[in-house]
Amino acid sequence: MKFLLLFLLLIAGVAEAGQDDDFLAARDAFRVGDAAKLAVFAKRLQNSPLEVYVAYYQLRMRLADADSGTVRAYLARPEDTPMVDRLRADWLAQLGRNQQWELFDGEFPRLLTEDPQLSCYALQSRIRTQREAVLAEAHKLWFTAKMLPGSCAPLFDAAITAGVITQQDIAHRLRLVLETGNVALAKEVALYLAGNLAVSPVALSKAMDNPSRYLESVTLARADTGQLTVALFALQRLARQSPDMAAEQWAPLAASFPMADQQYFYGWLGFEAARKHDPRALQWYRAAGGAPLNEQQLAWRVRAALRALDWAEVLNVINAMSEAQRSEPAWQYWKGRALLAQGQRAEADKLFAPLSAGYDFYALLAGDELGAVMGNAQPAYQPGRTELASIENLPGIRRALALYRMDLRTDGYREWAWAVRNFNDRELLAAAEIARRNEIYDRAIYAAEKTVHVHDFSLRYLAPYRAALREHIRDNGLEEAWVYGLMRQESRFVTAAKSNVGAAGLMQVMPATARWIARKMGWGSYRESMIHQMDTNMKLGTFYMKSVLDNLDDSPVLATAGYNAGPSRARRWRADTPLEGAIYVETIQFDETREYVKKVMCNTVHYAQQFGAPARSLKQRLGVIAGKSADIGNGAEGEVP
Repeated sequence: MKFLLLFLLLIAGVAEAGQDDDFLAARDAFRVGDAAKLAVFAKRLQNSPLEVYVAYYQLRMRLADADSGTVRAYLARPEDTPMVDRLRADWLAQLGRNQQWELFDGEFPRLLTEDPQLSCYALQSRIRTQREAVLAEAHKLWFTAKMLPGSCAPLFDAAITAGVITQQDIAHRLRLVLETGNVALAKEVALYLAGNLAVSPVALSKAMDNPSRYLESVTLARADTGQLTVALFALQRLARQSPDMAAEQWAPLAASFPMADQQYFYGWLGFEAARKHDPRALQWYRAAGGAPLNEQQLAWRVRAALRALDWAEVLNVINAMSEAQRSEPAWQYWKGRALLAQGQRAEADKLFAPLSAGYDFYALLAGDELGAVMGNAQPAYQPGRTELASIENLPGIRRALALYRMDLRTDGYREWAWAVRNFNDRELLAAAEIARRNEIYDRAIYAAEKTVHVHDFSLRYLAPYRAALREHIRDNGLEEAWVYGLMRQESRFVTAAKSNVGAAGLMQVMPATARWIARKMGWGSYRESMIHQMDTNMKLGTFYMKSVLDNLDDSPVLATAGYNAGPSRARRWRADTPLEGAIYVETIQFDETREYVKKVMCNTVHYAQQFGAPARSLKQRLGVIAGKSADIGNGAEGEVP
């Protein structure tokens, strides 16, 4: 009986491998446009779970000439897969370009994925019968700093011609775009401006390339609005480089600007100063008076107040935020802290209590303020064999597993996300367990994190490779929970993970860092390809974690920031005097690093609990970050890159 079972498994494996080869060949044929070769493999894959992909490939290659009946037949297929919606989007784009509005209008309501290009085509169709309403919607779309699809341009042209989008509206959008530094888009927007609002494309380029030189070359005494717009852009660019230089150049120019522009610039000077931890930030923010501040500016005004321990300012600025921004966990927590600092414990607890019900960074901090003790997070539900089989046999899950088996991770990710999008908590946990058993750890975490009421933290905080990691953790004297907290954030335990800047493997080690570690460890035979070997990657990553930790005051907070952004930056972001760890984290200059540190430290708390380590709250782990004065007498930072 055992022999028969092994034989059947072997046969199934061979069949699976053959299907994989056929599918990869079909995919390659589609990529190079070989319809004849694609047809051959399509026949072989008729009974495969991935047949819907091959059918998409075939139809996509002849979509321009396909009749609507053929397309609709594919769109009516019963398979619940992103490929059906993908073809729908492809067809709608074609119908929009060809202005086949009757067909477009019939299919657009069925589109499940948001697409700005198609949304603007839908408005183009509606403008024929609802012109006034559509132009009003175009007016709302106009106010963005982002590049919008070409399908939106006819709507904007119509709205500008009709006067629905005014010259002041155009100038407003130009300012939004210039705030992002996107000069190419700014030049396109500026084409719509006339009269004293007109902006020179040449001047924009000069202000972008060398703002200081541009400001020295212009006379603003009798400048028109367009020239002042470019000068303000140059000042913003300069403030991003150096608030000192911007303030110096601003002083003799300020009187040339109307009061609203002066206050506007002070808002940006305060913002850039706050991001660089310049203590003058709050002074400049106050000089902005009642000028409206965007969400980023308000956030950094709070952060500047936190660095200054100005709790009254923290409270005032959070209260000035929109309701949506004010409701974000970060600002709910810091508002609670500000109230607490002013002796309003009851009001603070009203904010902390609902916030502490979650499991993220601010939920843990809020729980700490309430004195809550984390209990053992035992799984409330564990799927049985029947539940697992039911989920595993779903076509979408089978397709996702097949795609991952072929290392088509992007397609596998999309199929998996689509398959679980409407799952309830129990179904999500079953899917997470299936992914874990197939060693697709990132998808296991993805599914487990989506649960709302029923959780399994052993899936949400997976800990694979513990036996392999244990030696490296012990050799470097690291805390296992911190290593796992960082590794979960770096790669979600995908051994083949590679970032867009070249970091590789489970611990996302940069090639240059790997070479430095190899030299430090005396690896004369190190080759760059070794970074992708799991054990080597673990050895490199844990050695680097220890090096950064030693170099940064034995502070896991600083070391985590240093692992992501570099040790010198982590050190530079400290205050002159000791600073509460939570405030240090909140005021990290880079958005990516700030969120990274929050997640790693939060992960660490959950892993420590899972590993049975002595209880330490998140606030205790964040601790107090030593001031820069602690560097006196310590010499250089060492060799850590």
